[in-house]
Amino acid sequence: MTSRTPEAERTSPTEETFSADVLKHLKEIYGKRAHEVASALTTPGKYFYLRVNTLKTKPTQIIDQLRRSGYKASGHPDIPEAVRIPIEGPLPIPNQLQTVRVDKFTAESVLLGADIYAPGILNCRGLRRGKKVMIVDNHGFKVGAGVAKMSETEILTQRKGLAIKVTHPPYNIPSLRESYEFKEGLVYLQSLPAMVTSRVLDPKPGETVVDLTCSPGGKLSHISQLMGGEGIAFGINRNQRKLALARETVERLGCRNVRLVVADGRYLDKDHPEIKADRCLIDPPCTALGVMPKLYDDTTASKVEALSAYQKQFMRAASKVVKPSGIIVYSVCTLTIEECEEVARFGVEECGLTVEEQPLTLGSPGIKTVFPAAAKTQRFHPHLHGNGYFIALSRKDA
Repeated sequence: MTSRTPEAERTSPTEETFSADVLKHLKEIYGKRAHEVASALTTPGKYFYLRVNTLKTKPTQIIDQLRRSGYKASGHPDIPEAVRIPIEGPLPIPNQLQTVRVDKFTAESVLLGADIYAPGILNCRGLRRGKKVMIVDNHGFKVGAGVAKMSETEILTQRKGLAIKVTHPPYNIPSLRESYEFKEGLVYLQSLPAMVTSRVLDPKPGETVVDLTCSPGGKLSHISQLMGGEGIAFGINRNQRKLALARETVERLGCRNVRLVVADGRYLDKDHPEIKADRCLIDPPCTALGVMPKLYDDTTASKVEALSAYQKQFMRAASKVVKPSGIIVYSVCTLTIEECEEVARFGVEECGLTVEEQPLTLGSPGIKTVFPAAAKTQRFHPHLHGNGYFIALSRKDA
């Protein structure tokens, strides 16, 4: 990591919060615009998105409900189930005498309008209920202000529950996880590229579809939704805790055609040879460099290389799980060429796949200098689209 600004001066993250390796990857892709991209990564973008669960309700009804609640909600011209709300900010954050330090995930959640729960707190020395506090991440960046709902003793002993009610987030973003619409499974909070991914997969009623790395179940529930609950949507994950999160999601949204399987997706063809799919989604672990807002990122070149190799294992497995002429969609919320175009090229050169044009393109073409067919993939750029994301659509040779 490069040197950081003294804590007293840390009011917002800058590109200095990215490791040298991250900046190197950004410059490799964006050249002179790397600075602009780095700056964009520290913001949440222009819109907050959610997906309407058409298994239970209609987009027009949700838009009307959100507008009655004071949100400037509108539909999306290309994805009927998508709803977007403008994000306002950055907003001023008042200084408070007492500071509460939170972990990276919690701090970035505060930027998105979330309150703070006890497990996310790193330091709250002397905190009392009702105390006004300034919230900082573990590098000292100020991310918001709020009011304590728990004391230091309660936080340390209980380690659960609402600890800080955020009263002054830096951006005005809807907090809908406690809403009736969310709890009843009428909506799912999801980024636009994630919704595009399932639309590119284009699952049909009656088909067999496999999500090789499902959790927390966002894309899996969207797949079920697009299938109208007909056919079979397999959700695969080797981690039972993560699979439990997917189960909670699909049950809340009423996805009746989902089957969850505890298995390592990299070996699904060997462990479950009976599963043969018409379509397969690969959304594997990645460096998540495209997730916004990003307070800092210490990703190293070795981690990028390791994850790229890991992702290719899922690509190989998917090529064996899908039927001849079957569809494979690969998606990652990151930016590096190693995790994006290089994995798509691996599918072509090592797995008998052909990259095809996508039925829905809201991003930009992939980097064709990596290999010519990469022009048929799509990238979402942080400074242009409000996310960093990559999607490739391939077909298994007959």
